[in-house]
Amino acid sequence: MSLALVLAGLVLASCSGGAALALRRAPALAQRAACAVLVAGAALGIAGAALALGGAAPAGLHARWSVPGGALAVRLDALGAVFLLPVFGIPAAGSVYGLAYFAQARRGAQALRLQGFYGLVTGAMALVVLAANAMLFLAAWEVMALCGFLLVLTEQEKPEVQRAGFVYLAATHVGTLALFALFALLGSAAGSFDFARMAGAGLPATWGVFALALLGFGLKAGLMPLHFWLPGAHAAAPSHVSALLSGVLLKTGLYGILRVTGFFAAPPLGWGLALLAVGAASAVLGVAFALAQHDLKRLLAYHSVENVGIIAMGIGLALVGRAVGDPALVLLGFAGGALHVVNHALFKALLFLGAGAVDHACGTRELDRLGGLARAMPLTAALFLLGAVAISALPPLNGFVSEWLVYLGALRALSAPSLAAWAALAAPALALVGGLAAACFAKVFGTVFLGTPRSDQGARAHEAARAMLAPMAGLAACCVLIGLFPGLLLPALRRAASAWAPPAAGLAAGAARSAVDSASALTGCAAVLLAAAGLLAAWRRRRARGAPAAETWGCGYTRPTARMQYTGSSFAEMLTLRFGWAFFPRARVEPPRGPFPRRATFSSHVPDTVLDVALLPLLASASWGAERVRRLHRGQVQGQALLVGLTLLALLAWRFLWW
Repeated sequence: MSLALVLAGLVLASCSGGAALALRRAPALAQRAACAVLVAGAALGIAGAALALGGAAPAGLHARWSVPGGALAVRLDALGAVFLLPVFGIPAAGSVYGLAYFAQARRGAQALRLQGFYGLVTGAMALVVLAANAMLFLAAWEVMALCGFLLVLTEQEKPEVQRAGFVYLAATHVGTLALFALFALLGSAAGSFDFARMAGAGLPATWGVFALALLGFGLKAGLMPLHFWLPGAHAAAPSHVSALLSGVLLKTGLYGILRVTGFFAAPPLGWGLALLAVGAASAVLGVAFALAQHDLKRLLAYHSVENVGIIAMGIGLALVGRAVGDPALVLLGFAGGALHVVNHALFKALLFLGAGAVDHACGTRELDRLGGLARAMPLTAALFLLGAVAISALPPLNGFVSEWLVYLGALRALSAPSLAAWAALAAPALALVGGLAAACFAKVFGTVFLGTPRSDQGARAHEAARAMLAPMAGLAACCVLIGLFPGLLLPALRRAASAWAPPAAGLAAGAARSAVDSASALTGCAAVLLAAAGLLAAWRRRRARGAPAAETWGCGYTRPTARMQYTGSSFAEMLTLRFGWAFFPRARVEPPRGPFPRRATFSSHVPDTVLDVALLPLLASASWGAERVRRLHRGQVQGQALLVGLTLLALLAWRFLWW
């Protein structure tokens, strides 16, 4: 029953774009029809996933496929069901949001094309999670990658969109090649490409397998330094597409890591420690790069790198637990990582939709051109603030609960033997990330929503439409519910952990219960304190009614202007300077000249270190060299002869020196 519901949801979501195409002569009706089909499919898919998480036995289907080594094999277990919740939930919210944000009546063919690929990528992601055969998995993976590429190219007339799409396409296919090698290695060792055969074959856990999995899945997940495609793609896509990319598509990479490591009964300790180190580096550097950004969507994209790192830290702790035989560490690490998959999908989608509302109202995402939007967009501001609190892992919201489980897992590692105790270093790294994230969102919210408008775009802002606010409110409600009642999810997380690491995770129910109970107590106390603070603020506001009002951040000036406010750059400068070793900022300065200068400007930009500082210059040098070689042998016999001679000399040198 659960698998049938999910498959029905997959088919409906994949076909939702067809409804828009059939009714394209009536654009508004066509978009509503496509949205209704996708939401209906999502409801079926979520119902099936909920049944699987509620205790339904794993279900599967197996049929022949003419592809060599392939089979139309699907299987739904509790591990896959955790990932299916955001796979179906976030596209449904984004589709409703798109009714007003990217209306087909206004956008025409762009919106029609977007709806087609939006539904198709939803179905492909669901099939990635359900696939129980490597060939079927790779086919769904490729469809998902191509649909993501076409979604990034929605506004293909813009040069920056074309560049972002090309980088994404190149990165995703490098990852796919690594996955081909990975599954060829596993399939040849197991004698089959079926996941069940791989899991039962007692495969040797080699570093080659781990490196290929980390490269192939890490590129999709956006782990540092494989994240380079992510900021550009997320900034270039429409906001509800960015929500899908960040909230869901990245998670398929983490699902792949979990699924492949689940094939091995006892993964080496080094796998867990390596993933923990990569996750910690992603989390710390991701939030540091976010602090240095001026574009709201690029900033949120770097926070995706940070949160993917936190999830990787949870998975790394669980792998360490499996290596040293500590069921409590397995369950805490896995539960923290898996719950953060769902939580990050919720609050990151909420933040991207909020950023889209700001962009829709003001026509810009530049932080230093915004300001004072809380007056014109109070509901958007409140929902964005809730998402900011959640992503900063502050109680009583959901981000705190999942990071709390990872904290407890890291502290649990202190009692592990020998090298495994180094996993405890995840705790201070996580604390640093939480502090930097809170500072970053204080900068974002203060710059965008407080103070006074810094430009005409900000002054003309208006509240978002109801169709945009409703899905944001739904996502915010989920953040609150999970934060206040995390114990409701514990049985589902235990089943998912048991599906990944049987029977270790089933032996630590007491440790998981006490961890979740402590999280519930903290979020409950925080909720009570917040309610008391809210009542006190309301009482003070009532008493102050009639008092003269002044501009925020007036600093005593009688006639303050918007230029006297903190900008996002100035607010974050003290923190970003601490990471100067990782940044290569580029600034353009026109200093004031003369005793009465009329003009002075300053602008700065922090490029991505991996893409803009390392990869692109390297590729440019390679292209320059290839062009010189091409000129050398084009139309000149002497040049061709020289090239042949040099090649022969190189081969002879290799033969005699290294062979």
